[in-house]
Amino acid sequence: RMAARRALKAVLVDLSGTLHVEDSAVPGAQEALKRQLRSAPVTIRFVTNTTKECKRDLLERLTKLGFDITENEIFTSLTAARNLLEQKQVRPLLLVDNKALPDFTGIATDDPNAVVVGLAPEHFHYEMMNRAFRLILDGAPLIAIHKARYFKKKDGLALGPGPFVAGLEYATDTKATVVGKPEKTFFLEALRGTDCAPEEAVMIGDDCRDDVGGAQNAGMRGILVRTGKYRPADEDKINPAPYLTCENFPEAVEHILEHLL
Repeated sequence: RMAARRALKAVLVDLSGTLHVEDSAVPGAQEALKRQLRSAPVTIRFVTNTTKECKRDLLERLTKLGFDITENEIFTSLTAARNLLEQKQVRPLLLVDNKALPDFTGIATDDPNAVVVGLAPEHFHYEMMNRAFRLILDGAPLIAIHKARYFKKKDGLALGPGPFVAGLEYATDTKATVVGKPEKTFFLEALRGTDCAPEEAVMIGDDCRDDVGGAQNAGMRGILVRTGKYRPADEDKINPAPYLTCENFPEAVEHILEHLL
């Protein structure tokens, strides 16, 4: 089956949990990117569901950690959400972290007629959720930047936006439009402009469902890393199983260089 595969042209890399956890890099990740992956004939895209900070802050954080990345290589679910808002021409109630707001500069938010949910702990209280609930009941579309169940923080796992989106779906009897991983459109959008088909791409991430399952559903190969939010037996949660499970990002890069090019 693998023999029919085309040569690899693009590598998509998740950020949080794969290259870093908060302000600590995964050991060896900077070197693996700079010395190894950068020397391979592949296009690299960093694809992230982060909604905690705008692209500029994210880039600054990664640069401080010693990662050699440029802004145009980063594709975030915030970018995808913004594109959707512009297509739909709606005015969102933005339930996102204040640090993410710069990515929505220029989008009108007065008298909202849509609800956008990202990871926004300070907005997830009864009054705000109720406001969102009423808007949706009145016909406002519910847009989820992503529906991750949880993510990894230094002090342990933490609830993602998924449970809050699911609560609004349940209360209003509607389905959210999801823009981030694991949606197929997100992965295809990330490849736009790379001149690369999904079959010529591989995704590396710590989230079995959102990173690996999503990428594989879009026609890519998926490599699961045992860092970040990874839990033992995660690889059994998706079908087909991950193309490969590795200890960490450096090991995944090594496999790509040895077996996929």
